[in-house]
Amino acid sequence: METGERNELYPVFLKVNNLNILIVGGGNVALEKLTFLLKSSPNAKVQMVAPYFREETISKAKAHNVEMITDVYAENYLTAKHIVIATTDKEEVNVKVYKDCKEQNILVNVADNPPYCDFYMGGIVTKGNVKIAISTNGKSPTTAKRLRQFFEEVIPENIDDLVQNLNEYRKTIKGNFEEKVEKLNEFTKSLVEK
Repeated sequence: METGERNELYPVFLKVNNLNILIVGGGNVALEKLTFLLKSSPNAKVQMVAPYFREETISKAKAHNVEMITDVYAENYLTAKHIVIATTDKEEVNVKVYKDCKEQNILVNVADNPPYCDFYMGGIVTKGNVKIAISTNGKSPTTAKRLRQFFEEVIPENIDDLVQNLNEYRKTIKGNFEEKVEKLNEFTKSLVEK
């Protein structure tokens, strides 16, 4: 059944090791977001602020040089931040984080609250240099999870060998940009033919 609604999100791959990220909160959701972020980008530059942190969060943070500040959220923690993720169980705090970020043009995600999100943290499949991001437009994280599991199974483990070989081949191709793209398209056409 067609509803006319479509996912208008634009996917990007951020070099988060070059960005300053703040996670507001120290509970289960904060741990989930931190784990998700570090699984994909182990060298992400992350700071966390919360009145308390779960032991598991402390352990993960220490293993990845995440700075942890035991304090309540205040606007000054947004200084020099590029991305903020609010994960507290207090809606008024999350909304304040959102509003403060909007005033300072900082990208913000309030966990499990799509109207207060500039971006979603979707499912991610990584095989070497190949990374696929999956979005359900914030409607069904469970569907994104199942699709991630599907792609993890069907994408061959040696896909990175193909990527590396194509990269080497690309360096040997002569001609202008369009000619190179045409040659690579022809060379890789068999990968998607049934």
